[in-house]
Amino acid sequence: MKGEEERERIPIKERPEWADVRPVPQDDGPNPVVPIDYTDDFTETMDYFRAVYLADERSPRALHLTKEAILLNSGNYTVWQFRRLILDALNADLHEELQFLDQITRENAKNYQIWYHRRWLAEKLGEHVASKEHEFSREIFCKDAKNYHAWSHRQWVLQALGGWEGELSYCSELIKDDIFNNSAWNQRYFVVSKSPLLGGLEVMRDSEVAYAIEAILTKPENESPWRYLRGLHKNDGKSLANDPRVASVCLDVLTGKTDYIHALNMILDLLCHRHQPSKELKDAVDAVSPDPNLSDVGLAEKVCSILKLVDPMRSNYWEWRKSTVPAQD
Repeated sequence: MKGEEERERIPIKERPEWADVRPVPQDDGPNPVVPIDYTDDFTETMDYFRAVYLADERSPRALHLTKEAILLNSGNYTVWQFRRLILDALNADLHEELQFLDQITRENAKNYQIWYHRRWLAEKLGEHVASKEHEFSREIFCKDAKNYHAWSHRQWVLQALGGWEGELSYCSELIKDDIFNNSAWNQRYFVVSKSPLLGGLEVMRDSEVAYAIEAILTKPENESPWRYLRGLHKNDGKSLANDPRVASVCLDVLTGKTDYIHALNMILDLLCHRHQPSKELKDAVDAVSPDPNLSDVGLAEKVCSILKLVDPMRSNYWEWRKSTVPAQD
């Protein structure tokens, strides 16, 4: 399709409607160090764009020219900004603009300028496009489940335009498809903590702790549910330490004697909040220790020493972590 468009393109200087415009060449100074070898089409389009931009011409032909410039370089923020001014001035059909944007977003899904323009459009069009925007971001996630721009846009739409219904279920669907999808875990936390329909973090904590623990037991090496579990007790470390399920899942993972790095890290968090570990938990830590000489040291020091051995890439971090744990009674 692109090839056909290029073959059919009529140079701007040959179009009658542009006969009155004098193009403005790019000024790279007298001695450009590394001049860019632009295509003839790009050079001509931008020369004419500079002319209408400097003249502040907000006309239908200028709007079409910005489209041509965007198709050649969708990251040019000046072209996008000028296009918005023209759309406003012409009172243009923004639904039509959104259709154009759908096409170009699919081809450039990680382009910040496109997503900024999309937010501007959605804000102008209002709540009735919320469902369309959610559906479009779902389409993008089918190709790239961790597209930061699409997730940021989806969160903005939820907060500004609504559509919270079913969002938690959507997160569950994504996590079921890929339990390692950290973007879906982040979105789940966003929904649990921000949705006006769910009652807030404290209301959702009990059921979400159960959800996180189930995920941990499925793949204990997956860091996302461990972090999610911490997030559910944000600014309330005492509730983390007092929830018996947290220590219990650490014990279960340690008993398996594989993929227990995150479990040991969680134990350090519990100790930081004055959790009194059970004998079973202490014995489980002893059982995974690769160094018999650690049997006589305190639990926090023992956990950090084990982590330094089994996770040497972060050895300095685990040494520092040891200093953050208060002395045990």
